[in-house]
Amino acid sequence: MFDTAMNKSFDNNVMMASLFENATEGIVLSNSKGEIVLVNPAAEKMFDYTKYEMIGKQIELLIPIEFHKSHQQHQKAYHHQPVNKTMGSGRELFARRKDSTIFPVEVSLSHYTMNGVVYVIAFVIDITIRKDNEEIQKQQQEELIKVSSEVKKLNAELEQKIQGRTMMLRETLTQLEKSKVELERSLEREKELNDLKTRFVSTVSHEFRTPLAAVLSSASLLSKYKKEEDQPNRERHVQRIKEGVQHLNLMLEDLLSLGKIEEGQIEAKYEWFSIELFMKEFIAEMKDLLQLGQQIKFKHTGEEKIFSDKRMLKNVLINMVSNASKFSPENSDIEISGKKSPLKMVLQIKDQGIGISKEDQTHLFERFFRAKNAENIQGTGLGLHIVSKYLELLNGEISLQSEVNSGTIFTITLPSKKVYE
Repeated sequence: MFDTAMNKSFDNNVMMASLFENATEGIVLSNSKGEIVLVNPAAEKMFDYTKYEMIGKQIELLIPIEFHKSHQQHQKAYHHQPVNKTMGSGRELFARRKDSTIFPVEVSLSHYTMNGVVYVIAFVIDITIRKDNEEIQKQQQEELIKVSSEVKKLNAELEQKIQGRTMMLRETLTQLEKSKVELERSLEREKELNDLKTRFVSTVSHEFRTPLAAVLSSASLLSKYKKEEDQPNRERHVQRIKEGVQHLNLMLEDLLSLGKIEEGQIEAKYEWFSIELFMKEFIAEMKDLLQLGQQIKFKHTGEEKIFSDKRMLKNVLINMVSNASKFSPENSDIEISGKKSPLKMVLQIKDQGIGISKEDQTHLFERFFRAKNAENIQGTGLGLHIVSKYLELLNGEISLQSEVNSGTIFTITLPSKKVYE
């Protein structure tokens, strides 16, 4: 019976030693003088000291220097009235490694008395990773607040733009109504005018409604994703908002450009510039507007410099390349080739898109015209009409070669400087 008791005692001691040696928390035992009496392997690893470097030293060895004085006071108070407790609630605790680096910790205190001496057991957990995650979450929350603020600002600006464009549309409709009286002599012309108005209101209202609905929906959903694991959802909705606003801006710019051209407010301003440098800058600006995996490839032959209006030519190419991207599949190339001779400048834009039927090609540059195979793709039907107007101002021409499902090649021809002299 005595042997059984001895065996149980031995087993208990072995078990306690195993728990102490294999605990993942750092365990530091100190006496009433604040001297370190015992440490476990986890504490050695955490503080980067060996147990021989710690045992016999004051517990302040493991505490940042600036907290030594206050800790000594807390230590005296604790030994006077010891109680088991978790430290750090409501305030942050820090520890110090051998190399003097400071790191955040969570500490639980326990005690026991042996031979009249009170010993304090400190269970220490390194919470650096937790603190880092909390900081990341805080930054993400701040970013979310920032994005929400930007979305509100964008919505306010967009609302102002829409109001301005709506006034412009109303003025345009008013002018169309006034013109109707003069066009009544020709029944066919009156029918054409009515068809134009119908397509105008239907197309613009539809194209505005879709991205606006996406923006409002994503802005509403953003506030519901507050957790760290919701970051992919937040990024997806922010991207949808950016795309919606970008699409609205492009449509508004089309309407504004058309209005200015038709009112005679735009004049060509000619200058010499490098077509190579111009296209390099243009391609860099267009990258974010392309579909996934799409690339613009450009090659040029002949003279390097051309004499034209950079702003108008850029607007022409923006419309052409935007269409090429929109009507072509992902991971496809948009090829642009330039050829400059003493008499003319020729630009070709080739895509791998859905193509254009022979029937639709005859109406392609008309205002608000949409090809039959493009009716389910976003667009106002103004882009190519605006392109034709810009080229008229530049004394240029545009032609195309296309077949359904076989891509399209647009050819733009601009006269050289001799034509203007």
